[in-house]
Amino acid sequence: MADFRKWFFALAVVALMLGASTAYAQLPNSGSVQCNTTPSNPTIVRVEGLTELVGDYVLNCNGGTPTPAGQQIPQFDLTLTLNANITSRLLGAGYIDALLVIDEAYPATPFPAIGVAPPQQGSPRPQTVCFSNTTGQGSTPVNCNVFNGTYNAATFTFAGSPYNQAGSSNVYVAHSASISQVTWLGVPIDAPGTAGTRVLRMTNVRANACLVGLSSTLVPSSIVGFVSLNGSNSVVINGSGQQTLAYVQTGLIVGGGNTPVQQCVNLNNGGGGLGGNFFAGAGVGVAVTNVSVTEGFAASFKRRIAATAVVNDVFDANNIPGPLQNVPGVNYNSETGFQPPTAAGVSVFGLANQGTRVLLVFNNVGTGVQIVLPQFVALTLAGGVGQGFPNPANGAALGGWSGGFLELVGIGTDLNGNTGVVPTATTLFNNLATFFTSPPFKGTIGVTAPFNAGVTVPVTGGVATAVYEVGNSDPFAVESANIPVGVGYVSNTGNNLPAVGQATVTASFAPLSTSNTATSTDPIPRFCNKSTARNAFNINLCTCNLLFPFVTNQSGFDTGIAIANTSLDVYGTAPQTGAVTLTYFGNTTGGGAAPAAQVSATVAGGTELVFTLSNGGDHGIAATPGFQGYIIAQAKFQWCHAFAFISDLGAQKLAEGYLAIELDLYGGSGLNRTGIFGEVQGH
Repeated sequence: MADFRKWFFALAVVALMLGASTAYAQLPNSGSVQCNTTPSNPTIVRVEGLTELVGDYVLNCNGGTPTPAGQQIPQFDLTLTLNANITSRLLGAGYIDALLVIDEAYPATPFPAIGVAPPQQGSPRPQTVCFSNTTGQGSTPVNCNVFNGTYNAATFTFAGSPYNQAGSSNVYVAHSASISQVTWLGVPIDAPGTAGTRVLRMTNVRANACLVGLSSTLVPSSIVGFVSLNGSNSVVINGSGQQTLAYVQTGLIVGGGNTPVQQCVNLNNGGGGLGGNFFAGAGVGVAVTNVSVTEGFAASFKRRIAATAVVNDVFDANNIPGPLQNVPGVNYNSETGFQPPTAAGVSVFGLANQGTRVLLVFNNVGTGVQIVLPQFVALTLAGGVGQGFPNPANGAALGGWSGGFLELVGIGTDLNGNTGVVPTATTLFNNLATFFTSPPFKGTIGVTAPFNAGVTVPVTGGVATAVYEVGNSDPFAVESANIPVGVGYVSNTGNNLPAVGQATVTASFAPLSTSNTATSTDPIPRFCNKSTARNAFNINLCTCNLLFPFVTNQSGFDTGIAIANTSLDVYGTAPQTGAVTLTYFGNTTGGGAAPAAQVSATVAGGTELVFTLSNGGDHGIAATPGFQGYIIAQAKFQWCHAFAFISDLGAQKLAEGYLAIELDLYGGSGLNRTGIFGEVQGH
């Protein structure tokens, strides 16, 4: 049904545009201007994106008779309609940040300064922005969309076109016409004649790709633009006026591990436990698990603004508006669009609020658990494809590093990823050479441990949130970040701390929003939530689970059992204490029910629980006479081992002993009933 509605809307717009592709009421002797859409050059946009920059819609126009010098250039209303919601920023008074650029309006000081040639229309000149039918910006006169032609047959050169004269405008701001349509009102469009080409470029158009969605077939979903042009002269848009502006693909792929840890052993908190100590001294610990985020396609991760140079300065003013991205038609591979200047050389157009951000939300984090994340994370070449970024010190490739990185910009954020507390920088870097070789950054190449200078993420109600922002990226490689996750706690099993259970994590682009149409206040970029919870780490009780597959106190036989708490040893293991629960499966003499489960008194490290079925034993274990079957013993300490001995009464004629089967996992493979790591399964 959703696909039908989208196609129905598209077909309706096509029919409308086919009917309006020619503007009639031709003036005498004016000639006909023919406009052609350029070959489609669509971008790839993220299906998670609500404000995705689509490709420019470009018309190349020829023919007609240019307006004579001193006569007013005829005006047109130019309308662009998408098969998606337009979400460019609203600017007030009905205007929206969607721009029409005439004749490529090449700036006097372009950025980038090299590699982009001026258009054929002539030498560079300042870009002059016009809010049509209103007082202009800076030195632009009132009614900046009203000016005269310059055509003189005897002296005409295209470089002297009216858009290159003082007082004229070459960039026009659109009005918001509907949720999927923008209109440039009263734009003066002069017939180019045969001496040159009039280029009409519609840019800075953002669209809601989330509502367009992914295709269910091999043909990707597309965002399509339709243009109509109405005015006093005849302008023919050849074809239907339809152009594909973007294809929709998945922008973020999420992975990561799920690691079991034990409640009874300190973790990354000193005190003889595992790892280091994030919270004291040098602040060094180990990653317990990781969250991986990978681009769905190259350039899915974007800076806020384009890099000003081949990066040597890591921070490169990424979060500070720098040189304007002011060359029309250039793909800057950033979240910011085209930025023609207004008053004082600044721009109100195209600027994004931030680079691409990634939101991590940890849920069901147990009481007493602390989450630690690195301040910087390397972007590496996904799948090892590419050469890697050269070390500025010696030119050698740095282990698959793309030259990009993520920076932790918010902790304790809300669940939509609006930035909360900004972490205090723990390490400052002057250039990439020291950046790469300094912790915590270097530890994120391949997620090695330990990593240093971690940032503690607050946990509230079992939820911890953090936001990373792309500080730099390579638009020509598919990049991935493995974000190591440190977990720390102090064991206090007497108070059931840390709380046991499975912690999960979701990763998504950020900030998340339900604002599906253009607004003046919501951030750009913003995203819809397509995340799925993944298991991150699991805190288990410190138990040891044993199976005694056959015990009997029938037919003249008896069984004795010894369960040892071996947590006291010569290797420095922290001694543990705990009770043992015995659960009986089978029957008693004559087919009676199995005895009820019973719990022993606390068994200390370095001691044993010993009993027989016929007489019971120490630590409060009662006799279970006449029982035959099997027993599962659950010890609330990790390092248990056990032995069973079956004999006739008094062991006069027949006896057999065996080691209990350990039900926990050893070595990371094999069957495991309990989700708990144990020692060697001997039996």
